[in-house]
Amino acid sequence: MYDFGPYRVDGAKGVLLRHGEPVPLPPKAFETLLRLLQERGQVVTKAELMAAVWPDTFVEENNLNQCVSVLRRALGNSPDGKPLVETIARRGYRFVGPVIERERESAPARSRLRAAWMVAGIAVVLGSAALLRRPSPAAPPIRSLAVLPFENLSGRPQEDYFAEGFTDTLTTSLARIGSLRVISRTSATRYKGSRLTVPAIARELGVDALVEGTVLREGNRVRVTAQLVRGDSDAHAWADSYEREMKDVLELQNDVARSIAREIQAKLTSEERAVLTAARPVDPEAYELYLKGRYFWNKRTRQTILKAAESFQRAIDRDPSYAVAYSGLADCYSSSGFSYDLASAAPVEAFGRAKAAAARALAIDDRLPDAHNSLGFIKLTYDWDFPGSEAEFKRALELDANLANAHHWYAHFLIATGRTGEALVESRRALELDPLNPILNTHLGWHYVMAHDYDRAIAQLLKTLDLDADYGLARWYLGLAYEQERRYAEAIEELKRADDLLQRHVAVEGDLAHVYAVSNDEPAARRLLDDLQETSRQRYVSPFEIALVYLGLRRNDEGFEWLERAYRERADLLVYLDDDARLDPVRGDRRFGDLLRRVGLPR
Repeated sequence: MYDFGPYRVDGAKGVLLRHGEPVPLPPKAFETLLRLLQERGQVVTKAELMAAVWPDTFVEENNLNQCVSVLRRALGNSPDGKPLVETIARRGYRFVGPVIERERESAPARSRLRAAWMVAGIAVVLGSAALLRRPSPAAPPIRSLAVLPFENLSGRPQEDYFAEGFTDTLTTSLARIGSLRVISRTSATRYKGSRLTVPAIARELGVDALVEGTVLREGNRVRVTAQLVRGDSDAHAWADSYEREMKDVLELQNDVARSIAREIQAKLTSEERAVLTAARPVDPEAYELYLKGRYFWNKRTRQTILKAAESFQRAIDRDPSYAVAYSGLADCYSSSGFSYDLASAAPVEAFGRAKAAAARALAIDDRLPDAHNSLGFIKLTYDWDFPGSEAEFKRALELDANLANAHHWYAHFLIATGRTGEALVESRRALELDPLNPILNTHLGWHYVMAHDYDRAIAQLLKTLDLDADYGLARWYLGLAYEQERRYAEAIEELKRADDLLQRHVAVEGDLAHVYAVSNDEPAARRLLDDLQETSRQRYVSPFEIALVYLGLRRNDEGFEWLERAYRERADLLVYLDDDARLDPVRGDRRFGDLLRRVGLPR
C-alpha cells in the first residue's frame, strides 16, 4: 500500500482511494501508477512502462500517453502546482513527491470496505473499483455538463473512432434533456488528452460537471465505465459500469444517460423519457459504420465528407431502417451543395439527395432532431419554403434544445427573412452550447456582417482567429467585413490567405474578384472572372459568384443574366439577397425587386 497526500493505493486490490473512498481508474492506468510508485523518485522509461503494463501485447506509445493523461486528471497536482507524474523529455516519467509504503490493511478493515461496495451497489469494472463519493446535500445542483472524450481501452489506436463515436452519441442522448445544458462535442473534444484539471476544464466550458469514461470493445461485447465529476470541487458525484452485446449498445448508451439524469435529478418530459427508453437492437456492423461516418464527418474536409457519406451509405445498406445513418447522409449532401461550405455539386444534385435522405430518416423516426434540422436547412436554401423551414427548425429545437447546429442554422433562416435581432440571439445561443467550435465562432461574425454591424463582425472574427490563426473560413469572412469598411487592401490580403488555406475555393475566388472590381482593379477582377468561367466548364461554380463579379464591374446586364441563371439553378445564396450589402448598388433596379419576389423574400 502506498500513501501520498490524500491518496492511498492498494496494489493487491487494484484500488485508488482518496480520503478513504475509491476513485475509478482504467486498469492500465492503475498499473502505470503502481509501476511509477514502485520506482518513485526514479525515471521509468517509456519502454519499461510499456513492457510492464502491456507485457504480451504490442501497443503504440500513444496508449501510454493516454494512461498518463488519465492519471494526471485523477490525481491533480502537488501542493506546489506541479504534476505528481512528471514527464522527462524523450525518456519517460517519474513520480515525484513524498510517498509512504505500508503493509496492507487488516482483514476486518478490508471486509468493511468490501461491504461498503456491496451496499452502494457499484460494480467493479476490469479490475477498477467504481465506488464514488456522492456530493453532500448542500452541494449546488448540476444544470450543465460536458462529456469529455471517452478513452479507448482496446490498445488499438485504429479503433479510436469507436470511443469517439460513443462519446458523440452519449452527448446526443444527454442533450435531449431540455432542463440540462450540454456542451456540444466539438468543444469537449478539444480536451482529449488534456493535462488541465476538472475544475479548470469546467470553468473554461462554463459547466457544473464533466462526464468521463472508458470504452472497451471485445468481440461482440462492449464495456463502458462512466463517471460524473463536479466541476467546482473535483468531487465524484456518480459512477457505474455497463456491459452489453454490441446489438444492444444503444440501450447501454441510454442507460448511462438515464443514470446521469437520475443522479442530477433532472426533470424529464414524457417525450424525453420515451426517447431515453426507446432503443431498438442495432446491427453491430451498421453501428460501427455509422460511428465511422460521424468520425469522418466531424473532420469536415472534402475528402473526409466523401468518406463519411460512404460509411453512412454502407450502414444503410447493412440496415435500411437505420434512421440516424440517413440523417448523417443528408448532412454530407447538404454540405456539398452549400456555397460557403464544401461545395462540390450543383444544388439540384446535392440538395435533392439531401432532402431524400432527411425525409427517409424522418419516415423511420420522426423524433430525430438532426433530421428535422437538416430538412429545415434544405427547405431554406433549396426549396425556398420559408414557413416550412422555420417549422422544421422549431421542431428540431423542441426535440433537442441543446442542438447547437439547429440554433446556428435557425439563425441563418432569421437573417434571410430579415429578423436580424432574433438571428443574433440564436447565433449566440449556439456558441454558448459549443463555445470552442470554430464554425460557430466564425458564423457569429458572418451574421454581424449580414446585420451590417462590421465593427462587431471584425472583432468576433479576430477573436476566432485567436483560437486558430489558420482557420480559412474566418479569414474569408474577415475579408468580407473589411470590404464593407472599404479597407480593400486588408480584404484582399485576408481573402488570398483564405483561398490558400481552403485550397482554392471557388466561392472565395469569386468574392476576391468582387473586391478587385469594387476597388477599381479591373484587370485583376477580369483575370479571376475568366478563371471562374473556365473552372465552371469542368466543375460546379455557383452562378451567383460570377454575377457578383459582373455587378462589381458595373456590368449590370451581364450580372442580372447570371443572377437569372442562379435562380434557375436554385443557387443557395439567393436567400440572402436582401441582406447582402454588395448588392446595394442595384437594389433600385426593377429586376432586383422581381428576383426578390420570385425567391419569396419580403421587401
